[in-house]
Amino acid sequence: MHTTLVSPEQLAAHLDDPAWAVVDCRFSLQDTERGRQAYLAGHIPGAVYAHLDEDLSGPVVPGRTGRHPLPDPAHFVARLERWGVGDATQVVAYDDAGGAFAARLWWMLRWIGHEAAAVLDGGWQAWLAAGLPTRSGAEARPPARLTPRLRPELAVTAAEVDARRGNPAWRVLDARGADRFRGENETIDPVAGHIPGARSAPYADNLTPDGRFRDVESLRLRYQALLGDVAADRAICYCGSGVTAAHNLLAMLHAGLGEGRLYPGSWSEWIADPARPVAVGPE
Repeated sequence: MHTTLVSPEQLAAHLDDPAWAVVDCRFSLQDTERGRQAYLAGHIPGAVYAHLDEDLSGPVVPGRTGRHPLPDPAHFVARLERWGVGDATQVVAYDDAGGAFAARLWWMLRWIGHEAAAVLDGGWQAWLAAGLPTRSGAEARPPARLTPRLRPELAVTAAEVDARRGNPAWRVLDARGADRFRGENETIDPVAGHIPGARSAPYADNLTPDGRFRDVESLRLRYQALLGDVAADRAICYCGSGVTAAHNLLAMLHAGLGEGRLYPGSWSEWIADPARPVAVGPE
């Protein structure tokens, strides 16, 4: 069972294995149909497509939720079953953004208790660079039965973040770029800044220049510096809308440090309530 990352070569060896399911998670916040169009033009053979807004998020409630709230678990499980994900299925998610969107699906699978989930290291670009086969058009897999074992402890609410952000026994990590953390160059959300007490931990720093995850030792040293003496299960990760924050959770688990928690609503939910405090500038 693979629970964090797989290489293109590992996935290629299982392309004809019905016990392995590949999910294409390519997406663009600027053009929400770009990922689906890219999938139809060419994808890893056998892959189905997961749309961030339609498949990996629930309904947005203005003034209450963030931009990508979690879907109802039962609805998500039903979608997985339609994709052919069963209790014994190894899922491999990929994208063309260093795992930024694939990690969301990876985390959601763990959230409903399906641990046989991994992200393709290097994503679509690494697959092409290895000269591996591609296919065009939409694909489907035979439906399967999936037994959820929901792990609600992996997600925290805004109230829980507010209660823990000043507690030295907890660590709140912001996965957005350092400029957005400081309140600079905010082009997505209407309020700039970060949750007071959080530390800047850009998800992009988990990657090498070619879009693969850094080696385990480098990741371990990075997160040990961020966490200090705080255990990984007391780390709360957030970003703009609960998507790229999962990348940090994946990196920590891959580094052998344990499993942190996601604040799914993230910054876009935090600022929906003007009573919640906001900080700008460095840590």
